[in-house]
Amino acid sequence: MKTFLIGIIAAFCASALLLMIILPLLRRLKAGQYILGYVKEHKSKSGTPTMGGLAFITAIIVVGLCLLGVRDSKVNLTLAITGGFTVVGFLDDFLKIYRKENEGLKPYQKIIFQVLIAAIAAAYCYVNGLTYLKIPFGSGAQFNISWGIIPLVILIFIATVNCVNLTDGLDGLAGGTSSAYLFIFGIMLYIQGSNLAALCFVAVGAVAAFLVFNVNKASIFMGDTGSLALGGLISCVSVFSSNSLYIPVLGIMFVISGISVIVQVIYYKRTRRRVFLMAPIHHHFQMKGYTECKITYSYAVITAFVGILCLLFV
Repeated sequence: MKTFLIGIIAAFCASALLLMIILPLLRRLKAGQYILGYVKEHKSKSGTPTMGGLAFITAIIVVGLCLLGVRDSKVNLTLAITGGFTVVGFLDDFLKIYRKENEGLKPYQKIIFQVLIAAIAAAYCYVNGLTYLKIPFGSGAQFNISWGIIPLVILIFIATVNCVNLTDGLDGLAGGTSSAYLFIFGIMLYIQGSNLAALCFVAVGAVAAFLVFNVNKASIFMGDTGSLALGGLISCVSVFSSNSLYIPVLGIMFVISGISVIVQVIYYKRTRRRVFLMAPIHHHFQMKGYTECKITYSYAVITAFVGILCLLFV
């Protein structure tokens, strides 16, 4: 328990310090977010510094290595993969700023990078016998899918990373939801006896510091630099602990964000009409008159509530 508390405090302080350093730097470099023209409610946010994910991800990696050392291959690979997704997100954000438009890497380029990184995680799972899946609410029940873990892990990473990315649309939304997920998941892993629990709490501390700067009205955005990395981190701690099936349960709000986009796109292409006023669904709620703070709070609370239900069966 003492290790967890140290991890949270150290990561919070490191993340806050880094944010205070890079925020004025990003402002001087005019590294601001370009807002899509049809998101009228966000017009005033154009130019807000982005790539804040660099701060809290760096804090997670540094504190994670200092606290847990380099003895655990799961922890090392989790930090490496998180760093890999940070690089992909950074390239995407950098190109948006350089081109002065809201388009960075091409979709196919993002997918290629994501598949390559996910394939490393999948190969690690297969080679090290991490082919078991724990059943949510199954009180410890699990089953072995052997080589099937390879395509499943790749699918999990692609889906999770992009769903977390889609959830990053309001001040504090992706950060608040991810913090709730990682906090509950850290408790779950602690009960299961996994070293990855400490890493979850380190991430909670780092993201909590970022939220101080990111809650409405945000002083800085995490950008794809942060959202893709968070998706990679969540995928890693879930997959490497054989808890992959908990992602669509505990991460229900991420899933809803992703599904709302898929439904909207498919329905519009077929009928030229929309199911939601705007997708992802948090924009629908916003256009219905709900405040960003209320939506963000609700996402985090729902995630925490579902997480508590999960803990009852661990």
